[in-house]
Amino acid sequence: MYDLLNKIDGPNDLKKLNISQLERLSGEVREALFNRLTKIGGHFGPNFGVVELTIALHYVFNSPIDKFVFDVSHQSYTHKILTGRKNGYIKDECFKDDSGYTNPEESVHDFFNVGHTSTSISLASGLAKGRDLLGGKENIIAIIGDGSLSGGEALEGLNVIGSEIKSNLIVIVNDNNQSISEVHGGIYKNLELLRNTKGNATSNMFKSFGLDYKYLENGNDIESLINALKEIKDIDHPIVLHINTQKGKGYKFAEENKEAWHWCMPFNRKTGKPLYNFSGEAYVDIAKKQLLSKAKKDSKVVVVTPNMPAALGLNQDEREALGEQFVDCGIAEEQAVAMASGIAKRGAKPVVVTNATFMQRTYDQVSHDVCINNTNVTFLINYANFDGLTDVTHLGIFSYSIFSNIPNLVIYSPSSKEELLEVMDYAIDEANHPTMILLPGDKVVSREIKEDIRNINKFEVSYKGSDVAIIALGDFYSRGLALYERLKNDLGINPTLINPRFASGIDKELLDDLLKDHKLVITLEDGIKEGGFGYKISEYYSDKDICVKVYGLEKVFYDRYNPDELLKELGMDTNSMVDYISKFLNK
Repeated sequence: MYDLLNKIDGPNDLKKLNISQLERLSGEVREALFNRLTKIGGHFGPNFGVVELTIALHYVFNSPIDKFVFDVSHQSYTHKILTGRKNGYIKDECFKDDSGYTNPEESVHDFFNVGHTSTSISLASGLAKGRDLLGGKENIIAIIGDGSLSGGEALEGLNVIGSEIKSNLIVIVNDNNQSISEVHGGIYKNLELLRNTKGNATSNMFKSFGLDYKYLENGNDIESLINALKEIKDIDHPIVLHINTQKGKGYKFAEENKEAWHWCMPFNRKTGKPLYNFSGEAYVDIAKKQLLSKAKKDSKVVVVTPNMPAALGLNQDEREALGEQFVDCGIAEEQAVAMASGIAKRGAKPVVVTNATFMQRTYDQVSHDVCINNTNVTFLINYANFDGLTDVTHLGIFSYSIFSNIPNLVIYSPSSKEELLEVMDYAIDEANHPTMILLPGDKVVSREIKEDIRNINKFEVSYKGSDVAIIALGDFYSRGLALYERLKNDLGINPTLINPRFASGIDKELLDDLLKDHKLVITLEDGIKEGGFGYKISEYYSDKDICVKVYGLEKVFYDRYNPDELLKELGMDTNSMVDYISKFLNK
């Protein structure tokens, strides 16, 4: 199955093959991709679409002297296979050796740990400038596609290299007429025009930036790619090579349904069906149903997303049904947030939908465009939890520390179905301030609401006890409940259990009341401790006669961690916390 691939230990081995062998190798690479993706999942369409391109790049250029920068790097699997990491694809026991993105810790052929979009041109421009300052001569190549050109940083990069870089820099635009979902924006109208005219249209955005430009019709043909790359190798100025490729090439299901196969769970190759069916209700489904219902009843409700409708599971039919009440800004988070502020200012009801990791890119827009202006924008954020996405580039654990200290922004961390529904109603229809709702990732539970969600920063006391108070936020409320039950049932301790609901403020009245009959306050959150929720509690109690133990994550870029193992390492598993509390009370 891997006759040729078994002989490829690095790019130099590739250069010994002829065109026919390279074409056979592309088939073997796809088999290796199938072996990994059918079993553990990952980015399917982006990788299957660039197999030939990546082979051609390594055939023509001299990596790692010549430097490749993959945008998002979710299309770098073939690159990894060809640079000494094939075992992570052909040997099941080695799957964990490779991350899903480029990673300098894995190989000298990787230069950045990248998982966010629209960064490659900017990063490559820096490599080129550094090379020139140090007198280097190597090629610098940025590979960008899958909708990434719509991101502001990509356009900033094009703007800079079009005028400020006077030396070698190659930008390969991998144009498959697809983003995560369908493409949106004027940029893609121009790409379509360029495709239709085979690169000969007089309206050419790349040339308008001052860049040289070439077009290649068949971006999945190895021989054509090699010839095109040889023409521009060692060029003495920046150039864009615009290639037309097929996303998901080599697998019928992925070619026909590009959105569904951008990323996949483990699946049956013959049927294309997932190996695991997740039954039961999920918070994301509850939120989607509620949002669609509200939009149907109220024409002022509008969903705004930076090409992340999948964050709420909004399929194409649902997006089409929303019609004018749905705006996809393309991969442009800053635009989505600022646009939402304008929508709210005019009197409509915008709901921004995306994943927590991508919200990091919008700090200034949230702070400046939304919160200073106090516009009623609702942010509905997925994967802002501890055990959702664990790749270092996609962590959601920074949400509390990033956003909870921005004035006017109220952050809710609901921990039940009822709380989620109530806070969505309040945020969209009644609030006079910006609201961020962090979708729970835990198992769905139903629980009676004891405190009106409209009472900002009013915590809910689930069980009133003494001596020990457990304040457990959001997804970690379930862990707080488990701790409460262990203390009560096994040790005879009757603690107080509190569901704070709010991540952006504290209930001073309740905290003062705890001083009467409590010695220890435990805070639990699935975020970074520094600047997070527990630190707000600790600071408030800093001059008072009570001990506060803050449980949270360290200020570390965790990568591909096992959630249960990390909790134990941090002393946040139930047994460790019970042991700490027992020792504290008995000392």
